[in-house]
Amino acid sequence: MKIVDIKATTVALPLEAPLRHAHGAHWGRFIRTIVEVVTDEGLSGWGELGGGGEAAEQSIRGLLPYLKGHDPLQLEQLRWKIMNPVASLYNNRMQLHAAIEMACIDVAGKALGIRACDLIGGALRERIPFASYLFYRYPGEGTGLGGEESAADIVAEATRLKAAYGFTTHKLKGGVFAPDHDIEVFSALADAFPGDRFRLDPNGAWSVEEAIRVAGAIAHVRNDYFEDPCHGLEGMRRLRDRISIPTATNAVVVNFEQLAANIRLEAVDVILLDTTFWGGLRQAYRAGQVLETFQFGASVHSSGEAGIQLASMLHLGAALPNMSFAADAHYHHLLDDIIVGGKMQYVDGQIEVPKGPGLGIEVDRDKLERYAAHFREVGGYAYDRDPQRPDWYAVQPETRYAEPVAR
Repeated sequence: MKIVDIKATTVALPLEAPLRHAHGAHWGRFIRTIVEVVTDEGLSGWGELGGGGEAAEQSIRGLLPYLKGHDPLQLEQLRWKIMNPVASLYNNRMQLHAAIEMACIDVAGKALGIRACDLIGGALRERIPFASYLFYRYPGEGTGLGGEESAADIVAEATRLKAAYGFTTHKLKGGVFAPDHDIEVFSALADAFPGDRFRLDPNGAWSVEEAIRVAGAIAHVRNDYFEDPCHGLEGMRRLRDRISIPTATNAVVVNFEQLAANIRLEAVDVILLDTTFWGGLRQAYRAGQVLETFQFGASVHSSGEAGIQLASMLHLGAALPNMSFAADAHYHHLLDDIIVGGKMQYVDGQIEVPKGPGLGIEVDRDKLERYAAHFREVGGYAYDRDPQRPDWYAVQPETRYAEPVAR
C-alpha cells in the first residue's frame, strides 16, 4: 500500500453562537483543514487540523513529494520524514504531521480491518466521558442561542446542556471578565449542580498572585483541576506550590521537551493531550505512557474539532490507561459536521468509540463541498481578536477586562 495523493480542503463549520475567551473569540464558526490521503489501493484516509486557507492547503499539498510512495503503516518513518527536529526549527510541521498521521492511521486501519486505537495499543474503554464546555458567548446569528454573561445565564446554559447531553462535569472558559466575575459564575455552577464536577480555565490570563487568590475563592468547589490560570512552566510551578487544587495545562506542556521539564519541576499535575497540538494521535498516546510512568494525570484536550479530530480524540481516550478525567470537547457547539450520518451523539455525557476500521468515520463529500463553499463565502477569522471590541488586544497577565452588560 502506497500514498499516491494528498488533498486539503478548508471548511467553515457554523457554531450555535460566537465563543469568547481570554485572547479573543471564535467568530461563530470553526475553520478546519480537512486532509485526505489516497492510496494506490483506492482507499482514502482522513485527517484534520485547525485553521485553513490557501497557505494551510499548500503546506499540506507540499508534503506530497516527501510522501508519494510512502507506506501509511510506516508511522515512525512518517514522523522522521515530516518532523525531523532540526528541520522543524525552520518549518514547524507538528500540526501538519498530526493531520497526515491521522489520515495514515485511518487508511491503514481500513486496509487491515482494525481500529485506530488498536494500532496504538488497544481499547481499555468503549465510551469516553466529556465535560460540558461553557463559554461566555455573543448572541448567535439566527439560532436564538448565546448571549451568556451573567451567572444566571451560564447556569441556564449548563442546565440546557445537561438535559440535552447528560454532562456531569462542567468546564467554564474564564478570563473574559474580571476574576471576581468568574468566581461568582463558577460558584453559582457548583451550587446549581452539587453532585457534579467542575474546572475553570482562563487561558493563562492571570498573574500567579491573582490565580492564587482565585484558587482560594473556589477551593470549596468540587474541582477536577485549575487549568492554565497563569502562563509558563515557572508560573504554574509557583502556583502549584501555593494552592490546594490540582493544576492542569494544555498550553505549556505540548511536546516531549516540555514534558520532561514538567516532570523534573513537578510544575503541573494534569496534562491535557491534544491529537493535533502534540503532532498526532500516536505522539499524544506516547506522552500518556510517560505520564503514567511518573504518575501524573492525563486527559484529552479539545481544540475546536470537527468529527475527524473528534474520532481521533475518542481513540486516544480509549487507549489511555491513566485517563482519570472527562475529556474536553467543543463539539456540542457545532451546528453540523462533515461526517456521514451527521454529528456523533452524546449519551449520558459520553460518546461511544467508533466501531468501524481506522478512525471509524467517513467524510460526506457533499457536506465537505458545502462547508468549503461556506468558507469561501465567509472566510476565516483572527482567533486573537474580538469582533465586538475592535481596538482590544490581549496581554498577559490581563488587566483590562470587558464589563458584563447589566441585566
